[in-house]
Amino acid sequence: MHSKEIEIRTGSHEVVRDISRECERFLADAAAGDGLLHVWVPHATAGLAIIETGAGSDDDLLTALRRLLPPEEPWRHRHGSPGHGRDHVLPALLPPYATVPVLAGQLALGTWQSVCLVDTNRDNPVRRVRLSFLSGG
Repeated sequence: MHSKEIEIRTGSHEVVRDISRECERFLADAAAGDGLLHVWVPHATAGLAIIETGAGSDDDLLTALRRLLPPEEPWRHRHGSPGHGRDHVLPALLPPYATVPVLAGQLALGTWQSVCLVDTNRDNPVRRVRLSFLSGG
């Protein structure tokens, strides 16, 4: 298994950050063939989504998360900025992992799909992401 941890800057606002290019670079560096790419976010307040970006779906996802997990709720988990408790619930809806098939070294995503880091936590501007390639042969 080939594995590497990368850093992604998400800044101080909610974001759906496409990390597909970073995944593709990792696969190229690993000289990947057929297998599986496992993406893991070792944070209690971030998740991953396979979603279309650039056509509004990324903003729609953040809007839906604000409706499902409103920042102004009286969350019991209270450290950090106001509404931070919801950030700790996010990974129950958007898990901190994703596995994508890899064929001939390329992500086998659908036409409009991207691998995205979803971060609603304004208190943590830098995230770690672990990429692991498991060869199929």
